Amino acid sequence: MKLSNKITGCVLILFICFFSLATFFGKKKDYSDKENRPLADFPEITGQGLMYGDSGRELNAYMADHFAFRDSWIALGAGIGANVGEAFINGVYVTPERLIAADTSYRHCLPENAAAVNSFSENYDGAVYFAAIPTSAGIYSDLLPPYLAASTEKQMLDGFYGTLLGDIRKIDAYNILKMLSENYIYYRTDRKWTSYGAYCVYRTVIQKLGFMPVSYDKYTIRHVTDGFRGDLYSRAQHMESKADILDIYEYDDGTEIVRCRAYSSDGFVYDKELYDLAAGETDSSYKLYLGEPAAVVTLTTTVNNDRRLLVIGDEFTSCFIPFLTKHYSEIAFVSPKYMSKGLAEYLDPGDYEQTLFLLGIDSLETDVLGKIND
Repeated sequence: MKLSNKITGCVLILFICFFSLATFFGKKKDYSDKENRPLADFPEITGQGLMYGDSGRELNAYMADHFAFRDSWIALGAGIGANVGEAFINGVYVTPERLIAADTSYRHCLPENAAAVNSFSENYDGAVYFAAIPTSAGIYSDLLPPYLAASTEKQMLDGFYGTLLGDIRKIDAYNILKMLSENYIYYRTDRKWTSYGAYCVYRTVIQKLGFMPVSYDKYTIRHVTDGFRGDLYSRAQHMESKADILDIYEYDDGTEIVRCRAYSSDGFVYDKELYDLAAGETDSSYKLYLGEPAAVVTLTTTVNNDRRLLVIGDEFTSCFIPFLTKHYSEIAFVSPKYMSKGLAEYLDPGDYEQTLFLLGIDSLETDVLGKIND
């Protein structure tokens, strides 16, 4: 055997050993405030997951999150990649304007979520509305090279909506956002929409719910921080990516929040504020909107119309809720991701005349709605 082959083999074995040890010693870390997200848990390996590639993708995410000196290695790789012209770093495609998640594996909305919504609608006397929200990858997919293009989020959304039955009102958020893609509707370093992106969809949603939207010129926009770096930045560590701005939209029409109460997954009940201004100045700055995530947040306002709305959503919904507070006397925002028990253990959906599902498409790729009918 040639000496060069022996050296290559030894280097490869050493690298595998190092990576395995680094993963082992890094696995105690389960949350990254710096990255504004929980780190991946070790996945459950199933036959279905292996067939569709979900288990492989989840295992890759776990290993990417838990090896030692992770940030330093990613930053080093990002710097090298940018200098040699490679724009694809740790599942993120780098453009001069933004970072875009580029998942080449097969993506699909779980049919269990559509079944859960259909079942909810069948047993609910009020009106049900569904707005599925694309990520930034769905809106800016045309910036990706062909070799990174997998099934589009538009196709996923259309397929999911086609499985919703009965009188469920489907709201097309994709085309609203696509038409406005030249505006600052998505963060440059995160897959989520900005407050302005949420406002653009709010204008259509609130009309479907039976109200006139508050016009844009009535808001005073406050920039809380211009240093937000989201989940895509944490994956790519591309130092040249411009940080994002977190905004609060304020409209003084006399309406006030009387009470904002949270119910944690472990049953703890506490009062909170609509905005956590202190969080806006930390590494967990996205918690500006409604603070620490909770299973349920209820808001009581001074709107004197006895209208009550149930919202079932995810982190896309956090910055959307403030726009709704001008129209309802009570809003309950349910985050199924943080529920440890069935929805009925937290509240009675029958107490609300309307239910709005507002979820990012990435949530619909997981069994996010499994507990809403329990």
